[in-house]
Amino acid sequence: MHQSGARSLTHARPSGRVPAIALKHSRQAANAPMPVDFYQPPASQSSAAAPDAGVSFDAAYARARAHANSGQSALALAEYDALLARAPGNVDVLLGRGIVLSRLARWPEAEADLTTAAQAAPEYADVWAALADLYRWSGRQAQAVDAYERLIALEPDAPAHRLARAALLPQAGRSLDARAASPDAVAAGYRWMANLSSSWRDVGAGPRWNEQTVSVRHYLRGASLAFESLRAQRLAQTGHAWALDGYLDLWRGAYANLRYQRAPGARLFPANAGRVELYQALGQGWELALSDDLLGFDSRVNIYGVGLARYSGNFYVQLRHQKIVSSGSNASNGSHGSGERLLGRYYYRGDADSYIELRVNRGRSDDALSLNGGRTRSGGGGVELLHYFTRDWGGRIGASFSRDGDANGGPERGLSFALYRRW
Repeated sequence: MHQSGARSLTHARPSGRVPAIALKHSRQAANAPMPVDFYQPPASQSSAAAPDAGVSFDAAYARARAHANSGQSALALAEYDALLARAPGNVDVLLGRGIVLSRLARWPEAEADLTTAAQAAPEYADVWAALADLYRWSGRQAQAVDAYERLIALEPDAPAHRLARAALLPQAGRSLDARAASPDAVAAGYRWMANLSSSWRDVGAGPRWNEQTVSVRHYLRGASLAFESLRAQRLAQTGHAWALDGYLDLWRGAYANLRYQRAPGARLFPANAGRVELYQALGQGWELALSDDLLGFDSRVNIYGVGLARYSGNFYVQLRHQKIVSSGSNASNGSHGSGERLLGRYYYRGDADSYIELRVNRGRSDDALSLNGGRTRSGGGGVELLHYFTRDWGGRIGASFSRDGDANGGPERGLSFALYRRW
């Protein structure tokens, strides 16, 4: 785990003031690094001595850091008190004293120093790191998450902040944000995302399909909502639809995905479609999902699903079973199907953004009106890569294949890509 305080005490500041450049580049230290281990208990304290008034501010600041680094908290506090008397409101001194007070579990005093420093220097990442540690150690996980979100916004390329935030989210009752299975559900540190995607499918002897989607999603605390515009083309036919897709936190460890889709022309898309999917954390990284997708074609289609997933480090694995029921004009000409999908995902950069995904699936359908006795089998798989090449821009590319067990069925191949922009 990233120890923010270790960074904070390595900075020396001249003459009791905080230069503007220091607030923007808080990693640049005038002295050699002096790491602090905040996970070891404080060493026994020597009696606090009155600071020497003849010592320069820089020397006194360096001595206070040395006392803090060696676990002599009482001496460090005395030095920091004297420094603040000479330079009231000095951000680095407030930060240093706040960290020492945190070590001593003097939470109200530590919070007062660190919040004052954050108000004076809102872009000083070390202050937010110290606040995140303070809230985490004092059991205020929701406030710790907020501090980590500010850190992520200031340092988007530091994966340690995202991992620390993700570990705290279930404890803070924000299970939706912790979800790694849906990159569209949450984007830490951002409020908006735009997405342009396209896919092509070659179905062998049949006509080719191509589809495009444009979406804009807004992220809120514990929720997100997207508007999507969809287009599909098959031969000379073109269909259009729009959709609203949202994620919502429910009770502790639970969240839902709700979707409504409407196609006024009802040519290649169903006239109306919807989805309700419920996720429930089971503990130890396990997650259960239940879903119902309704497709309003001429014959109504319901796709019922149940999934079991496991999060482990940078890996995510899900096994999903689906039951497909299509109702015809009467009970005798309906059809049924079922399928399983195994999905594995590896977040190769250690964050919640970039991953490589592999999946395999199989299925069976029973249709009383089919020419081969009403039973067909199919199988397939796919691979997908999602990569953020800057903090705000990302791309996804994927390939898939499948084959019908029907004697008339041929191989189906597909390609897809997407472009993401978040802010």
